[in-house]
Amino acid sequence: MSRISRQDRDIRLLTRADLFAAEDDLVACYHASGIPFLSRHPRWLRVLDEAMGHRPFCLVACESQKTYGGSIGERYVTILPLAHVKSPLFGSRLVSLPYVNYGGTLGKPENTPSLINEAVSLAKKLGARYLELRHETPVEHPALTQAVTDKVHMRLLLPDTVEALWKSLSPKVRNQIRKSEKLGLVVEWGREECLTDFYRVFCHNMRDLGTPVFPQKLFAGILRAFPEAEIAVVRFKHRALAAGIVLHGSGVTEVPSASSLRKWNWTCANMGLYWAMLQRSVERGQKEFDFGRSTLESSTYRFKKQWGAQPYPAHWQYHVFRGTACDLRPDNPRFRLATAVWRRLPVWLTRCLGPWIVKGIP
Repeated sequence: MSRISRQDRDIRLLTRADLFAAEDDLVACYHASGIPFLSRHPRWLRVLDEAMGHRPFCLVACESQKTYGGSIGERYVTILPLAHVKSPLFGSRLVSLPYVNYGGTLGKPENTPSLINEAVSLAKKLGARYLELRHETPVEHPALTQAVTDKVHMRLLLPDTVEALWKSLSPKVRNQIRKSEKLGLVVEWGREECLTDFYRVFCHNMRDLGTPVFPQKLFAGILRAFPEAEIAVVRFKHRALAAGIVLHGSGVTEVPSASSLRKWNWTCANMGLYWAMLQRSVERGQKEFDFGRSTLESSTYRFKKQWGAQPYPAHWQYHVFRGTACDLRPDNPRFRLATAVWRRLPVWLTRCLGPWIVKGIP
């Protein structure tokens, strides 16, 4: 642990050895912030470290406080979780946070400028190409000189009852849901017992998209870290056609990953999957459903919008040491050939190669 002292605060850098010992204090800061998204939970640092090999860091601002016994203790009032993403193919980046949709500081905002200053210094020390902070609301800071804003978060405010949710859907969406039900598709909910089927569908879908697949142990790690996580699998005659993993936070349900098999699109399995996940969220008393991020006017954006989801900004900010913030993005035109080749590979091969490649893609 390193310490950077200021007159009015104490800022510390927690490394892997410190983080797990301090996890309870980090979680307390997360809960005190009132953030409803489980994707902001500091336990993601452990998940990403164990599953992806992303070296975890966390910058924390501390304040002194009196304990019940009268002695002086400390508590974390602002935290900035960070993961070092490094690979031979794509180089080094410091990100808050890879895989998930949201990042940046949590807690008292007055400490944010100091934490960002230290994050820039850490990124430079690690030899990173850039520091990436996945903000929703932009942060004014002289070091954050580049931004990417082409994606949005798609979220839906949920009614109090499933009946009201059904009535809010368009006739076209309701007809597609009815079709999946008439064909006899069924939804199974579970956790580890559904992981194999979820991952099989996920791998096929990622191959079809031309995207390297995450390792299965990432999703196993999510289930271990978050008791609030569960998996939905849509089956047709016992065959898994669509599946998604959901995180039930404090009033908000998020979908980190969901997939369906394209050749079975005629069954409307994907519509049945999302209807099941939305129903589940309403039945649990959730107030909002987060479909995840999408590029404006893309096919996934239109899919989510048909459910009534509204766009919210995704303002990813950067301090760049070399190149630009867009150089290594998957949608960069320089990767078009690689994407086209990947779509033609057998799924078994993408399952072997994908996890190694994707470790370098935040």
